[in-house]
Parts: sequence; C-alpha cells; structure tokens
Amino acid sequence: MPEHMPFASRRGLLFGAAAVSAGAFLTGCTSNESSDKDEPAANDQPAADDKPGKPVTIGFAGPQADHGWLNAINDNAKKRAEKYSDVTLEITEGSNDTAQQIGQIETLINKKVDVLVILPADGKALTQVGLKAMRAGIPVINLDRIFNSPQAYRCWIGGDNYGMGLNAGHYIGEKLKDKKNARVIELAGLDNLELTKQRTQGFDDALKNYPNIKKVARQAAEFTVESGQAKMAQLLQAQPEFDALWNHDDDQGVGALRAIEQAGRDDFLMVGGAGALSAFQAIKADNGVLKATVLYPPTMAASAIDLARALGQSKGVGGLAEYEIPASITLYSAVVDKTNVDQYMSTGFK
Repeated sequence: MPEHMPFASRRGLLFGAAAVSAGAFLTGCTSNESSDKDEPAANDQPAADDKPGKPVTIGFAGPQADHGWLNAINDNAKKRAEKYSDVTLEITEGSNDTAQQIGQIETLINKKVDVLVILPADGKALTQVGLKAMRAGIPVINLDRIFNSPQAYRCWIGGDNYGMGLNAGHYIGEKLKDKKNARVIELAGLDNLELTKQRTQGFDDALKNYPNIKKVARQAAEFTVESGQAKMAQLLQAQPEFDALWNHDDDQGVGALRAIEQAGRDDFLMVGGAGALSAFQAIKADNGVLKATVLYPPTMAASAIDLARALGQSKGVGGLAEYEIPASITLYSAVVDKTNVDQYMSTGFK
C-alpha cells in the first residue's frame, strides 16, 4: 500500500513474536498511566512506571489519511498521546504534497517542539527537513518511510516488507507441503514501489524451501479495492486451478474477495497483508477462502509516541539495558489466523 515505503536494509532490532509487542515493550519504561480498559487501543498494557515525568511536546506530521492503514496510523498516535498526562501532541493535517508537508514540519520546528514524529509522504523528498530539525536540536522519530540519510533521524521505527512476504510464503508452504505439484499465485501491490519488490522477494525466498510448490502467476494491483477486484478477476480467468493466493494488502483484498465470490471459487486458500479489521473478521468467521493475514502493524505510530516521550525525558526503553532508545526498530510481521485472531482484533484498522 502507498503508506509503506522502502526500508531496504531491514536492519534494526527485531522484536518478539507478535507485532503488538513493540508498543507493549516500549511502554515498560515510558508509560505513566494505566490502560483505559473501555478503549480498544492497539497496545493497552499496564504501565510499569505510573509516575508522570518531564512534560514533552511532540510534533506529529504524517501524510494525508487516504487509506485505512494511514488513518489507523493517525488514530494510534493520537490515542497513545492521550494516555500520557505529560505529553502534548501537536499534530498537522497531513498532506501527500511534499512541499506542503515540509511547510507543516517547518512550522513545528519554529514552534520549538521537543521531539518530532514524522511519517513522510516521500522519505527522499523530506530528508532535508528531517536534517533541519535534527540540526535545530529537535530529535526526529522517523516512522516507516525512511529518510535517505541516517543523520535526518534519531530513531527509525517501521514494518518489515521482506518479512511480510517471507512469513506469508512460509505459512502457505506449510499448508501445502504435502501436496504434489502445488500451485500458488500472487496479487501484488504497486510495482513501482520498492516495498512491493521486497514483499515479492520475501515470498519467493520462502517458497524455495518447498520444492513441491510453484508460483504460476503474479499480478500487480494498486492497493485499492477497485484494482484488487479487477486484477483478481483477471487472475481467476487466467488460472482456472491453483491452491493458494497471497495478496499484499487487505484493502485491495476486499476487492479481490468480491471477484472470488463473483467467480464462485472456494478451491484455494488466501493469505492477506497488513491487518485490516475486515480481514480479521473474515478469518474469525472462517467461512471463506481468507485463512490468514501477515501484519504491517499501524501500532508502530503508538510506539513512535512512546519513543518520542522517552527521548524527551532522556529515558531508554523498558526491557533493554541501554540508557538510550535504539537507533532503529523493525516490527515483526506476525501471521494472524483463526488460532490467534482474537488477540489481534483490537488492532485491526477500518
């Protein structure tokens, strides 16, 4: 989906077995309030340190929320900030126009916020404003779409596109490992994005472990419901027989599922990507082809607020020995199927 831009080296700290763990893990050292049990936030975990610390003003700048995942990014950031009595969040309207977003970030720099959290519309185009903030003494948490220079941010936190493909491939591989001459197909995202190439590469690498499985078709869509439906219809027409489908994005998956239903097909299993609420609900109902989805968790925005607060209060991260927060954190692309979907349901985005 357009929100996930490349993190080519995939370096960084790889957290635990669950995508939500990043937020919970970070909370240990930086939280100051108990969870509000009535609010289904992404990572409501009891706080280890319930004492408010030094007041921190965090500037948050993201792109326009024109996709379910991006909207969830904004919601996660806002809800996380509300949990801290010592945090003030200055949030911009969000824009996909790079010049406009640069202007919004420069306004936050001029306001002298303590820390900036930036999910750039274009990491390359916004590198200079990241550098400007850092030079002004305002540390930057770079969220998901990475700046071109590590000097433009203090910490990067984001998802693992290669890991998405890898885990999707292993899940499908394990389901089909005993089937002779198994055939799989792939409904990818926008092919001009590095992230799409990384997801495909991870998928292909995983399938190398299963010599009985062959990928027989791949079609690129555009991360939209409409493109998912149109491209899936083409795949179904071209491939009358296959055993599994990996779809890169749950939003375009809504369209793909429509095409599958219209074609009356139920002779294969489908794995999605990202973690939309609609996908979780379909997995839980277990009455269709969608059996699992691999996460690209928008909870990373809540964790970015935790990191920004820790930076502003000169703290490290709970559970780690260091006095400082890490330089980069790569979230884990957990596989969600009917065995664990209840655990993740509150993190699903609409």
